[in-house]
Amino acid sequence: MYVTRHSNLTDPVLSDRLWDLYEASYLPMNDKSPSHEMLFRDEFEDALREPSNRIWVLWDDNSPVAMGLIATEIGRTRYLSRAYFEGRFPDHARRGAVHYIMLLVVHPVYAAQGAIVRLAREALQREAADGALLVFDAPEAHQPGETGGFAEMMERLTKAFVGPAPIVHLGASYYFAVDFAALSEADPTNPLRIPARQRR
Repeated sequence: MYVTRHSNLTDPVLSDRLWDLYEASYLPMNDKSPSHEMLFRDEFEDALREPSNRIWVLWDDNSPVAMGLIATEIGRTRYLSRAYFEGRFPDHARRGAVHYIMLLVVHPVYAAQGAIVRLAREALQREAADGALLVFDAPEAHQPGETGGFAEMMERLTKAFVGPAPIVHLGASYYFAVDFAALSEADPTNPLRIPARQRR
């Protein structure tokens, strides 16, 4: 296995192959999170073509089996608040060193074969050389709380390949729903009750 690095990736054949990898990696997660974690195809293509993004691909012979994409200009993504990082990490923001892991995927067949470790070595060493603040997020399926999960894996990988850089918890999002269909049928005087015949 070997790793290649790309930016401004416009080769349609390679783009198709990376999309196939991305889709295969995310499909098992589709029903695990209330949020749509996958990029749409046009967003994926835009991210590959963005010159400031770093794309790392792990290959097994001529097949891509894992990839990571790190945005080095957060103002060119819709995922992070520039104002937040300018206020809380002013030195990193001033240096343009707030970077964001937009995606990190491994084909399910290779998940247990150390693919992330092989990919992480080069990517993390480059980020450390930049003195970056490397931001990442994870759905609850991969990060059930502030400790353990994906964050713990990142901490272990960072320590192994770079050194004991601290992992800082930045925040969390929670999803809630108001279930109006559950209004009591037993209270016909409730003006907000939805008659069964009107439900779809």
